[in-house]
Amino acid sequence: MSEPLQWVLNLLIAQGLMGAFDTVYHHELTVRLPAQRSARLELAIHAVRAVLYGLLFAGVAHFAFQGFWALAVAALIAVEVGLTLWDFVVEDGSRKLPASERVLHTLLAINGGAVFGLYAVQLVQWGALPTALVATDSGWRGTVLTLFALGVALSGLRDGWAAFRLSRAVSVPNPFAALPHRRVLVTGGTGFIGTALVRQLLDAGHAVTLLARDPLRAAYLFDCRARCVRSLEALADDEVFDAVVNLAGAPVIGPRWSPRRKAQLLASRIGTTQALLGWLQRAETRPGVWVQASAIGYYGVRPADETLADDAAPGQGFMVELCRRWEDAACTATTYGVRQVVLRLGLVFGDGGSLPALLLPIRLGVGGRLGSGRQVMSWIHRDDVLALIANALADQTMAGVYNAVAPEPVAQATFAACAGRQLHRPVWLALPAAPIRWLAGEMAQLFVDGQRVVPDRLVARGFRFRHPDLAGALRSLV
Repeated sequence: MSEPLQWVLNLLIAQGLMGAFDTVYHHELTVRLPAQRSARLELAIHAVRAVLYGLLFAGVAHFAFQGFWALAVAALIAVEVGLTLWDFVVEDGSRKLPASERVLHTLLAINGGAVFGLYAVQLVQWGALPTALVATDSGWRGTVLTLFALGVALSGLRDGWAAFRLSRAVSVPNPFAALPHRRVLVTGGTGFIGTALVRQLLDAGHAVTLLARDPLRAAYLFDCRARCVRSLEALADDEVFDAVVNLAGAPVIGPRWSPRRKAQLLASRIGTTQALLGWLQRAETRPGVWVQASAIGYYGVRPADETLADDAAPGQGFMVELCRRWEDAACTATTYGVRQVVLRLGLVFGDGGSLPALLLPIRLGVGGRLGSGRQVMSWIHRDDVLALIANALADQTMAGVYNAVAPEPVAQATFAACAGRQLHRPVWLALPAAPIRWLAGEMAQLFVDGQRVVPDRLVARGFRFRHPDLAGALRSLV
């Protein structure tokens, strides 16, 4: 094997490692591309590129391409380069890439240029030989590249399937389309619920002002259709908003709830809420309604047979303190004559949030019962959360606290079994609660404890859930 060809193999291995990291960390975990309808074209390009890369990895590792075959491989590389350039254009037009992804793409482009440049020299030499496909032995490099070829091809098939699913996805009626024009101030608009909320408001023709830590990223996210501000100080006293939707808050699932982490979770909610109240106090014209997010964590850990309606008393623990203090801070808005609707959200199921993490072990075939499996999961589909917010904006009689949960709470073991049926996977593993509590500390209550919460006030109002049962909700998402 020539020295240039050894360098090609080494650089291809580096390309495979960087590409795998980019796919897993950026596309799957950070951006969740397979769930983004706006990324359908990007996913389709990735699918074709990945399959071609799989052919390239396997071919370079095991064959010498002589004569006409050298021209065929050169053509494949030219198509690959063209797709990469097209991908750059599509990415820049559809989303703001994080800095780490831009840096990694630059490194991939440099490394890829080196690979193709060195390999072009080899192809020129092979092209002068009689046409033949000659098997070669690349040793351990060949084995590694064969594994990479399989992995990248599977990744391409996954992206292709995701693009196909997104193209076939049924459009959900926009609950904000029937509302008169609204000017809405939103916090937490780049989160799981907020992103869908802002998009639907904009699609329905409403004006949205978004409070965001990174206004540029938020502007990219919503195609520059939303006004994005870093601070409420940027709002003039005479600005008029018809509604405020306060969703801001750091995710509760993450690092262990150390004293520092608890302080961050509290500050991310109460600090933003107090800033909103500061703006409300100086505003010359006040909004008609304030929709406030909270969570069923307000009720704390409760026995599986205890049913919790909207007027149930709070429980004990950090989640209780977090929700109670958040609600208490927000309720000051009512002293300014603003109608307030508080939504105590259950587990919100959608293409992001907690559901992908809950489904991952089941997708991998190792799903099952957590702890006793009897702990109750009170959940709601994101489509129904958005419909609730639309109702809150439209209905002047809607005020106070509402349990934003579906009418069918389920035991965790029932959820796992239902998800297994939808994904066609076995559900067999039983994970004891003790190691989960040891690893997650107090946060473990989110996984192995629960509460049976019911939406009595919503049912009494005649609210119609689009996804009232778990099987239908999961079917729409998986």
